[in-house]
Amino acid sequence: MTSVNTSEALPAAPESAGTDPQADAGVEARVHALADRSRTAARRLARANRAWKDRALLRIAENVNAKQEAILAANARDVAAGRENGTSASMLDRLSLTPARITALAAALENLAGLPDPVGSVARGQTLPNGLRLRQVHVPMGVVAAIYEARPNVTLDIAGLALKSGNAVLLRGGSAAAATNEVLVEIIRDSLEDVGLPADAVQSVDQYGREGANVLMKARGRVDVLIPRGGRSLIQSVVTNATVPVIETGEGNVHIFLDHSAPVEMAVDILLNAKTQRPSVCNTVETLLIHDGAAAAPDVLAALAAAGVRLHADPRAMELLPAGVAAEPADDGDWGREYMDLDLAVAVVDSLDDALEHIRRWTTGHTEAIITNDLANAERFTAEIDSAAVIVNASTRFTDGGELGLGAEVGISTQKMHARGPMGLKELTTTKWIIQGDGQIRD
Repeated sequence: MTSVNTSEALPAAPESAGTDPQADAGVEARVHALADRSRTAARRLARANRAWKDRALLRIAENVNAKQEAILAANARDVAAGRENGTSASMLDRLSLTPARITALAAALENLAGLPDPVGSVARGQTLPNGLRLRQVHVPMGVVAAIYEARPNVTLDIAGLALKSGNAVLLRGGSAAAATNEVLVEIIRDSLEDVGLPADAVQSVDQYGREGANVLMKARGRVDVLIPRGGRSLIQSVVTNATVPVIETGEGNVHIFLDHSAPVEMAVDILLNAKTQRPSVCNTVETLLIHDGAAAAPDVLAALAAAGVRLHADPRAMELLPAGVAAEPADDGDWGREYMDLDLAVAVVDSLDDALEHIRRWTTGHTEAIITNDLANAERFTAEIDSAAVIVNASTRFTDGGELGLGAEVGISTQKMHARGPMGLKELTTTKWIIQGDGQIRD
């Protein structure tokens, strides 16, 4: 996911978050009180029908558009503070909102309102020989918590998905986006009250800082599931320290394999989009593996360099560089790195087998892609790559909830439990069995 902002990374152990036990106890009580209010709100949301929830989403979208000036003013304060604190350019990009980005966020909420409600949909059902009628139906998780870094758009994405799927949500968005998130949460809560839903369905623990985040991670019984979204340090801290069930999202060390048969024009277009459209996001390509003899390689490398991409090439890739194109020597540190910037590691491999082996060694399980005209190679690549998303002849930038028709996403899950890949509405539900009988008893 995002490159880690050390000012936002959670402490290695929860005990290090505070030095005053009484202060810590006070934070714990207040966060637990918020979680209890979330539980009450979740019970009301679970009974809300689709029309009611959609009205809430549309009202949030309307108010987000109407209050752009307030959002932009708060965001400008966050961005200025980030620059003063030496925040990286890629993190500043993720932190920054523009009128166009705000309009797009509101549109995503409107799109979300148009999607089917997952709550109550039947996963499977049957009538047993003894006459019992069974249905396994999707139901809300209950109270969902999210800890994330410097991305105010995530506040709207997660809140919208949680509401549509009937969940209450507790947010920890981090100090880097504190001013922006405060305005957004206020807009969401006011909008919920406007339509008669509980404002406590969306709450923030940002006011309690890292101590609040640590309490959230250990609020087992009050929080049903916790989703971390950020850099490696944040995610691993949550996974290591949480006692609440966690859906693990992951960073994106994304690979593209340029097969020997890849068409030149297609390869150039895909690589430029995957690397340069928005390099600060988790689905941008970070490593290009070139099949030895790939005709598209020189054009691809020249186009990337012309677009300002800094190439980190192994010795064989150095030999493919067109005249006038420079590169830095690559080492093992480049193959495992999520640059989140206009940098790209490049290696030449002798075969599809070698490409698969390289990816297995260095992948984070997020997204891998192949560009090819060889159907057999495409089928083998999709069969043998074990990542959340595997793409053939398209940009890796499509690993995104909105692009895949999910409306938005809570994050990209790289685990193999109930949710994998972009987590949309259905991934924020669980199931329960409804068993109906006519007096049957078990023999």
